[in-house]
Amino acid sequence: MTLVCETLGGGERALPLTPLVEFAHNASLIHDDIEDGAEERRGAPAIHIAHGVDVAINSGCFLYFLPLVCLDAWQASAELKIRVYQTWGEHLRRIHMGQAMDISWHRNFSSIPTEAQYDLMCRLKTGVLARLSAILGALAAGADEGQLSRIGRVAEDLGVGFQIMDDVRNLTTGNPGKKRGDDIVEGKKSLPIILYLQEKPLGVEFVTRCFSAARASGTSSVAVEELIAELGASGAIEAARVRGAALVQGAVASIRGDAFPERVADENARGLLSGLAEMIG
Repeated sequence: MTLVCETLGGGERALPLTPLVEFAHNASLIHDDIEDGAEERRGAPAIHIAHGVDVAINSGCFLYFLPLVCLDAWQASAELKIRVYQTWGEHLRRIHMGQAMDISWHRNFSSIPTEAQYDLMCRLKTGVLARLSAILGALAAGADEGQLSRIGRVAEDLGVGFQIMDDVRNLTTGNPGKKRGDDIVEGKKSLPIILYLQEKPLGVEFVTRCFSAARASGTSSVAVEELIAELGASGAIEAARVRGAALVQGAVASIRGDAFPERVADENARGLLSGLAEMIG
């Protein structure tokens, strides 16, 4: 958010708005861990494990709405504040719709989404906060509608690329602060699973069995490693990694090129922004 604003000549004007994204992101993680039955977050017990489900639900809801105080105090015109309110509301609705799609799939092990459905879920659930960040930064800098649309789409692609790479890491090195293979325990229909079943549709019974066994025994279940090994041998994990990397690289190229005007106000900020995007891949 801040780097987009600086790139477009808005300086630090977006800085007071950062809690609109940061607080909402943390709220979504608290609720996501409850809904997924996750035990760890950032290397420590998840909030609902440490403090109880009641405290976790209330804290998450509070974090969604608390940052509106920052918007009330923001030194901007009433028209711009209304536009930011509308943008924030639209994206918060999107993130909950994306989560609803994810929940519906992991509740039913035999429900396998298409690639298009998975892409939409990622855009709503993960890409949405990157998109919100970029659009708020551009709004604070006074960007026009065309600019908002372009930078929003690039940021959304970056978010989807991040989600795919995150799915791949869960099945390979493991995500920092979480348990390797806990997506399998959850029954998550990640891109490697979808790509695997496209090539081997009869493998749905095998995948469902592994999901069920992992749900019963946790990440220590042999089914977790069994499924990871099969996904790796089939090439599905690598195919997903290539797909995610391509989205990230495309976003980086756009940040360096057509996502911004030919002459930007702060090339240093744009360089930092493209460097930040590259780190995701």
